[in-house]
Amino acid sequence: MALAVTAAALLSACGDDGDDAAAPSGVASGPGDDAPGGTVTVLAAASLTESFETLADQLGDDHPDLEIVYSFGPSSGLVEQLLAGAPADVLATADTTTMDDAVAGGVVDSAPEIFARNTLALAVPAGNPAGVTGLADLANPDLRIAICEPQVPCGSSAQRLLDAAGVTAAPDTLTTDVKEAASLVALGEADAALIYLTDAAAVGDAVETIDVPEANTVVNEYPVAVLADAPNPEGAQALLDAITGEPGRSILDAAGFLPAQ
Repeated sequence: MALAVTAAALLSACGDDGDDAAAPSGVASGPGDDAPGGTVTVLAAASLTESFETLADQLGDDHPDLEIVYSFGPSSGLVEQLLAGAPADVLATADTTTMDDAVAGGVVDSAPEIFARNTLALAVPAGNPAGVTGLADLANPDLRIAICEPQVPCGSSAQRLLDAAGVTAAPDTLTTDVKEAASLVALGEADAALIYLTDAAAVGDAVETIDVPEANTVVNEYPVAVLADAPNPEGAQALLDAITGEPGRSILDAAGFLPAQ
């Protein structure tokens, strides 16, 4: 599966010839300088896109020689890539199940840390043209419904939420990740979708959310870990520290994520 790659906090070390691929990995920014440098490759759940890009921008101010390259996508797909031998430094997933698969596969270096939590929202296009009122409408075959595929965290969480509400959904589209589902609603190509609350907020005025009381019973925990064969373990640890501490906590809170417990 092709993953969308975003490069942030571009390398600005003296003598850089502009070729990112040639950037040294795990190299300090200068003689006697212990600041982290080099490239850190991060595989992260799609729902973390906006928050992690903001974090990279802030880290770029503090560590100009640290280049963070993100690959965002469905957590299950990211873990499959790692188990197949894809090189990376850090993994951040949208649930503990997919991270557990990475741990069991031997690709994680240390115990993962929970850094945020998230809940689902019932999202509809602005103005709610289909008149959706609650989860029961997801069983209406006359409506265009989007739900994440069951193997990805937003899909497995959606199923748990539907089970809790006693609803059997009739989705027209099973999306590969939560961003695809959010986009379908924002474009008016779906009448309703179950997406993370943070993704509904990221879309902005293009979508509305409908209160779902059962959503509080289905909470995703987001773990992060440095990978066993990280090419740049020092840079990876610096990023992990930022995610689990400041500025990560403030950025995630502003995006609507719940704090880790």
